[in-house]
Amino acid sequence: MCLWGPEHAADPQRSYELLRAQGPVGLAEAAPGFVVYLVTDYRAALDLLGDTETWSKDTRPWQSRVPENSSISQPTQWRPNVTFADGDHHAYLRKVITDCFSLLDPHEVRAMTFRHADTLLSEFADTGHVDLVGQYARQLPLMVFNSLFGMDDAYGPQLVEMLAAMVSSDPERVGQGAQAFGMYLNTLYELKAGRRGHDLTSWFIDHPNGLSREEATNQILLTLGAGNEPTANLIANTCVRMLSDDRYFGTLTTGSLPVQHAIDDALWNDSPVANYSFHTARKDTVLHGVPIPAGSPVMVSYAAANTCPHAGVSPDGFRSGNKAHLAFAAGPHACPARDLALLIATAAIERLATYLPDIALAVPVEELTYSEGTIHRTLTALPARFTPLTPDADGATPWSRSAQDSSNRATPTAPTQLSTTP
Repeated sequence: MCLWGPEHAADPQRSYELLRAQGPVGLAEAAPGFVVYLVTDYRAALDLLGDTETWSKDTRPWQSRVPENSSISQPTQWRPNVTFADGDHHAYLRKVITDCFSLLDPHEVRAMTFRHADTLLSEFADTGHVDLVGQYARQLPLMVFNSLFGMDDAYGPQLVEMLAAMVSSDPERVGQGAQAFGMYLNTLYELKAGRRGHDLTSWFIDHPNGLSREEATNQILLTLGAGNEPTANLIANTCVRMLSDDRYFGTLTTGSLPVQHAIDDALWNDSPVANYSFHTARKDTVLHGVPIPAGSPVMVSYAAANTCPHAGVSPDGFRSGNKAHLAFAAGPHACPARDLALLIATAAIERLATYLPDIALAVPVEELTYSEGTIHRTLTALPARFTPLTPDADGATPWSRSAQDSSNRATPTAPTQLSTTP
């Protein structure tokens, strides 16, 4: 069973149902010619994610089997960051991230998200139509992360372009994007090493664990790379629900169900990261009755686990809670940016609904398409229409930010020429 290609993108649940027929763990093709053990059962996934004795996050034992130009070659490539670390080293790196994230003020992050949302909204609010993926969801998280790491807003659009180039099918564009991103990281580190600020980069540098430059930049790279697309997908997938389901559409006008309810629905039933959590079996083992040889690649399907018949359901047949989904993984490697991603997504959708309360899908929901990648559940586009606004309209608009938003604006870092110094 393939986890890539048009058939899987069009109906991933069919793929997961066929895989469940193999048992709680099945064999799936994660990339052309690359077969993994895929965990599709909710309880089996929890057991694996919590067992660091049996499973390692180091992908190097099977890295050579991954097709070089496949969509998963970069996400599985071992790097010296928290995702691929085990044991004490993992705890050492993770503490830096969790400690620094805990210093973020939710009110400041929310105001920052509103500010960047206003910038994007002002570019299309007077047109009456928008692609909510390309013009909003895909750009907004990166603009927020750019600010959180302490770079001037002017770098936000550049960062969007860099990462878009890095996932392009054009090898030359990929190379250019990777080079530009390396320059961005170098400039960011040099700026903050020379002058600290109220930002994540400065806190990473100053953390008592004493990260080296390589370690600090790899954690930044991880947050930008791994944090952006899931957050963008969460915004877009939630918007689909709110614009196509009458229970949520009323939120925009009458408040029938809160935005958070739609976000939880999306996390359970359309996980932004569909398949990930690559592991390696440290020894020959058996997972829920399935023998797995040492050194084998194992992958967790959050999407399949969340939608399996007993996912998050207690013995009496009720869900154990709407937060029990595995969209952010679980166990010691659970996503440390979960609260930040939810905060950004919620603020993004609320701002959109505030200014464009009559926004509606421009095409039937059945015509929406998704990218063919293995890991992410990514809409290719989300066309919508609404009553156009004008800059001189009465009341709050994207062009007239409130005084509160302006007062919460972070102190900018002066734009600097990107440096190629290693």
